Amino acid sequence: MHISNIFSIFVPNTRNMDSLFIKSDRHIANTPTSIVRSEMQKINWSSRLICIQGAKGVGKSTLIKQFVKLNYSLGDRSVLYCSADSVYFSNHSLVDLASLFTINGGERLIIDEVHKYREWSREIKEIYDLYPELRIIISGSSLLQLLEGDADLSRRCVKYTMQGLSFREYLRFYHNISLDSHSLDEIISNAYSICSEVNAVCKPNKLFKEYLRIGYYPFYLEDKEDYYTKIEQVVNFIIETELPLICKVDISNIRKIKALVSVVSRSVPFEVDAKKLAGSIECSRDTVIEYLNDLANADVLNLLYSEKKNIGKLTKPDKIYLENPNLLYALSPAEIEIGTARETFAVCHLSESHNVEYGKTQGDFKVDFHYTFEIGGPSKDFSQIAGIPDSYIFADDTEYPEGAKLPLWLLGFLY
Repeated sequence: MHISNIFSIFVPNTRNMDSLFIKSDRHIANTPTSIVRSEMQKINWSSRLICIQGAKGVGKSTLIKQFVKLNYSLGDRSVLYCSADSVYFSNHSLVDLASLFTINGGERLIIDEVHKYREWSREIKEIYDLYPELRIIISGSSLLQLLEGDADLSRRCVKYTMQGLSFREYLRFYHNISLDSHSLDEIISNAYSICSEVNAVCKPNKLFKEYLRIGYYPFYLEDKEDYYTKIEQVVNFIIETELPLICKVDISNIRKIKALVSVVSRSVPFEVDAKKLAGSIECSRDTVIEYLNDLANADVLNLLYSEKKNIGKLTKPDKIYLENPNLLYALSPAEIEIGTARETFAVCHLSESHNVEYGKTQGDFKVDFHYTFEIGGPSKDFSQIAGIPDSYIFADDTEYPEGAKLPLWLLGFLY
């Protein structure tokens, strides 16, 4: 055997990994850092294994690349950013890469879109156990399951979930207006002070109406004319690619799921008659419920229940909303009713960190099993929630609170 061939058995070939570093450098160099989302400060980047999840288009990849750019010099070979759908992985495994990377002094390995790699959880677990000195960041779909088969990552991994831009973040991203976030309790108890701060720097009602149409996804400024087209592409990608890949939905049923989204988008807020809905897309009642749950887990829909404590896997939701108001404007074929947009906004922001139930007979929503909220316009009165403790109206087209009637846009400062 030629001596060069013998030598190659013992010395790893780094040429293919060099191509990953070149791509990584290009990605990092082209990433802007003029505006960084507050998630950057919320994540404990020193953790050994971090998972950042969220719907396609909300900015996961950008945040991770910004972290690298802000904390490493360009060309630093102790960190590597790559995507799991890279051609490199057509003939290399994640474990192979981690081994070669660590041998050559690598300290932080980042695998974006990890769900696009088959049996990713098993290999990430193996990497975690084999290389305790290596810090790992993975990102993927909202549908990502950290407990998958034999590879339970839930005890090893610190998980973070990213949403689209809140109204507060939209003000910062699109209008260079920086304001603090507030807890729900702070918004309720200190509404006048917060409103005074916001009204001192902008006209929130005007900007709020703009936010309902274009403010949730951070890619609006990239291509204003095709913004809604890109949103439709996000939804199609989730249905056509992520649901079959992650939820094992049969590809032959993709048409039915698209029909389901179409029915819901024409009728939101949608009060659910599961049998009727099943008939409209020609499938069983239980299958419809499974699809609705998949779409909710994928951040396409928000499902509300009147008794959330008692729901099971096939429990019918009481009401369905699209996940955010921009989806509403992108997918609905008819003119959007402002009342629908208001409620969609409220559910979207409250659901980020609070338990939200359908109010059914008392108010629009029950929040954290404590508050009762009614959503409406400036003329909304308390007749529907009269006498209910801890009940509030969140109303559009108002600048300051009037007793227990608070501006609706205040909910946009929850994160």
